[in-house]
This record gives sequence, C-alpha cells and structure tokens, in this order.
Amino acid sequence: MKGCGRKRAAISAGWIPAQGCGPEPEFTSRDCLSLLNAGDEVANVRVMVVYATRDQVGPCRLAVAPRRMRRVRINDLIFPEAVRLEEAYGLAIESDQPVVAQFTRMDTRAKANAGLMTMAWGEPEARR
Repeated sequence: MKGCGRKRAAISAGWIPAQGCGPEPEFTSRDCLSLLNAGDEVANVRVMVVYATRDQVGPCRLAVAPRRMRRVRINDLIFPEAVRLEEAYGLAIESDQPVVAQFTRMDTRAKANAGLMTMAWGEPEARR
C-alpha cells in the first residue's frame, strides 16, 4: 500500500499547563501527537521542539510501524530534554516515509476539562 500524508509537517499551538484538577496521571494536562503510517515501511520520525523564547530542542526520535498509528504524549518526550511546561512551543516533524500527523490537547486545570484537536500543517511534496 502506498503511504499517505507528508514527510514534513508542523504544529504551532503547543502549551502544556503545569496544573490539573484531579488525580494523576488521568487528570494530568497534556498535549499529544498522533502519527499514522499507512505505508508498507517503518516511518522514522524526528520531532524538533521549537520554543518562542529559547533554542529548539531535539530531535526526539520515534518509529511508527507499517500500517499502524502511534500516539505519544508530548509530556513523555524527555530525550534529549523534557518539553517545558507553561511555555509556548511548536513541533517541526520530519519523516523518511509519509505520515499523517494530528495534535490534541487535554487541559485539566478546571473541573470542566477542555480539549483541542487539529491536523498538522503538511508541506506539499515538490512537483517533479
């Protein structure tokens, strides 16, 4: 099967609150990155964390098996450095295979939890 998606994508809306209103880990505020690899080869993905006021960090390396999806809490990306709480950030995503990238947020600072979901902006492939 031919893969779908893009080899390069970006997320610009990152923000992980430090506080939650319930027990951890269920009520820990978090951002998540979901990656879909619809192709027949492993997708080797590199994620750079780009901050508004400090140097970028990364790459965080992720593998997505063929014909599978992988969901990762941004809070769990700790190598080479943990993503900072309470700081605006974006994600620059590069893969050696096309992937579909989706970003979600769960904000648990209030008892009425808030959620957000968006697709990553994907860079079109160069025309041949």
